Amino acid sequence: MSFARPNIDRIEGYIPGEQPQKSGWVKLNTNENPYPCSPIVIEAIERAARGRMNVYPDPVSTAFRQAVGELFDIDPDWVLPANGSDENLTILLRTFVDPGELVAYPYPSYILYETLADLQGAKHERLLLNDDWSWNIEKAGEVTSRSKLVFVPNPNSPSGNRWDDTTIGALIPPQGLLVVDEAYGDFADEPHRMELLKGEHGSRIVVTRTLSKSYSLAGLRLGFAIAHSEHIAQMRKVKDSYNCDTLSLAAGTAAIQDQEWMLGNTAKIRTTRARLSAQLTELGFDVVDSQANFVWATHADREHQTIYEQLKSRKILVRIMQFPEAGVDGLRITVGTDEEIDRLLDALTGIV
Repeated sequence: MSFARPNIDRIEGYIPGEQPQKSGWVKLNTNENPYPCSPIVIEAIERAARGRMNVYPDPVSTAFRQAVGELFDIDPDWVLPANGSDENLTILLRTFVDPGELVAYPYPSYILYETLADLQGAKHERLLLNDDWSWNIEKAGEVTSRSKLVFVPNPNSPSGNRWDDTTIGALIPPQGLLVVDEAYGDFADEPHRMELLKGEHGSRIVVTRTLSKSYSLAGLRLGFAIAHSEHIAQMRKVKDSYNCDTLSLAAGTAAIQDQEWMLGNTAKIRTTRARLSAQLTELGFDVVDSQANFVWATHADREHQTIYEQLKSRKILVRIMQFPEAGVDGLRITVGTDEEIDRLLDALTGIV
């Protein structure tokens, strides 16, 4: 007998990518940064660990919010840190969406939005993207006009493409908020600097960010939301009292302050991304022009499941993803180091 709430009992739950615990794998399936975090971050963690670990962390994360505020030239009261950006997505739903209200998001995209809506008891609707990953704004508008929250990852996953600000602005729901999920924003050729939030409709937008990807801190769990202070004040009521721990806040503050290290790593990833895309194309794959730290690749003459399995047999992990409602399936491949990408390409040459 299940004692779970009915909306919990009927869903499957989100399934993250494979995380092998043994060494020897080329792991290109969960969009981690292949390069280490800044040495300054390690020093900050060590200092914090030798400090007052017996007391609770700052409940409003003052130093971290100030660092983010300086980076984006915004008021620190516009910033809400969280245990990874996924926690902020949960906080947004708990703050702004009542059970039965509508949440919308593009499809194919990040399916966790749907899971979180189910957990909240909200309704949800998929906004089907065109075959070229563009929007049908008119059709989308029929849904967003009834939505309380609209989630838009930009760059999108799994495709890696990025939509311009005009397109994003057209998706703002008239009776709710637009959440722009910028988990991969630092990998774009022209990173977003919060222009949307500072524009005419900025009070209707929330931007979420993470330190997992560009700052090489996936193992730490720290992200943040940026929005006008009235929205952040409401979200702060919903978060756990001490949702970010002392070590993550110390590390995150140091990471934000060392932009040179982060930008150096993202530049290397963009260079490798271009080479990977070009060589996959030579192998017969169709590759979307990516602005993230991964590429979306499909092959007209080979089954993606077979390619995935043959790579895995060689201890190379990529992410096979299937979106039945859109008739889309393919391989999402994280941009690793040049050595890792060489090993992948050598294997694919023999497979396809």
